[in-house]
Order: sequence, then C-alpha cells, then structure tokens
Amino acid sequence: QVQLVESGGGLVQAGGSLRLSCAASGRTFSVDNMNWYRQAPGKAREFVARVSWNSKTTSYADSVKGRFSISRDSAKNTVYLQMNSLKPEDTAIYFCNAGTWSGDYWGQGTQVTVFS
Repeated sequence: QVQLVESGGGLVQAGGSLRLSCAASGRTFSVDNMNWYRQAPGKAREFVARVSWNSKTTSYADSVKGRFSISRDSAKNTVYLQMNSLKPEDTAIYFCNAGTWSGDYWGQGTQVTVFS
C-alpha cells in the first residue's frame, strides 16, 4: 500500500501561483511514477502532469504546458506541482496519483479555485 496526502490548494486570483504537495508513504519502493490529475465540477477526471520516480522524465497535459511544473524531492518522498499563470479554467479538485507495480493509489484531493 502507498499512502498519499496532498496539500497546498486554495483560492487564488487569475494570474497567480500555487504550489501543491503530495507526500507519499508506505511501500514507496514499488512506485514507478507520480501523477497529478484534476476534476472540475461536472467533468471527468483528467491528467495534468507526470514525473517518473527517478525524476528523469516528466510529461504534461497540453492545457498546462509552460505554466505548470512537476518535481520530486526524493529525500522527502514528496512530489510538487508548481502552478503559475493560473486561469479560472484551472479550478478543480487536484488529486495525486502513484503508479505502482500492483496498481494505482490516490490521495484525497485538494481544492484549487481560481477567480477572475
């Protein structure tokens, strides 16, 4: 089992920044990659960003490229999502996800609200 705890969400004006954190614990040796997803009201959950557990590769959804940055602190087993130039359409619950040998694990989510 892998436990994930997100933090850092909040209310921010358009154009502002937030940094989300996801602390992983448990069987982290089984993790292959870490991801951020988001779900806006009335919409399906969508992929936002991914970082490999060794931090060598990252990928992003087209909608956030150039604005969001994912990184991992190996010493803290924590993954970050730096979100800059936020837009109202970025408003959603953001979920941390761990892809492991035996399946996926999810955090409880953190709300991000961007107002114009």
